[in-house]
Amino acid sequence: MAPRAVLIGPPGSGKSTVAKALARLWGVPRRDTDTDIEKRAGKPIPDIFVEDGEARFREIEREAVDDALRTHDGVLALGGGAILAPETQGLLERYVLDGGAVVFLDVSLAAAAPRVGLNASRPLLVGNPRAQWVALMDARRPIYERLATVQVLTDKTSPTDVAARIDAAVKERA
Repeated sequence: MAPRAVLIGPPGSGKSTVAKALARLWGVPRRDTDTDIEKRAGKPIPDIFVEDGEARFREIEREAVDDALRTHDGVLALGGGAILAPETQGLLERYVLDGGAVVFLDVSLAAAAPRVGLNASRPLLVGNPRAQWVALMDARRPIYERLATVQVLTDKTSPTDVAARIDAAVKERA
């Protein structure tokens, strides 16, 4: 069992929303590892960061991604930073070698900013969200691009249209 597609990308790219649209299009379940993390920890992600620290959050995240890649057969959305862990990169690389589709949902700062806003539930964007987002993307973009088998820009595009583009790209790869 493996996901039909795994969505990766920065905060504000639309991973959770597109996962819903793509799962609906394909008639499969969707899963979001951020939700899995909160269930495992028994508390919201911001509380994990404050009470347990980012290292503990990343540990739970690696476990959640590993579990989801082994047990979920629908659309899987990963948290924006999940790809930072070398273990997770290895899992995604193996998933791709086995024929899986890793979809990088790309987005510009201009499009991501209103989506992300000053949301306190995004602990790594506290302070100056725009500057933090740019710094995150500078560090993460090369990893997103390396892991992706499909890349879709989500700027000015509805989740339904993004899902249709992913569907076409995945079918083309098959």
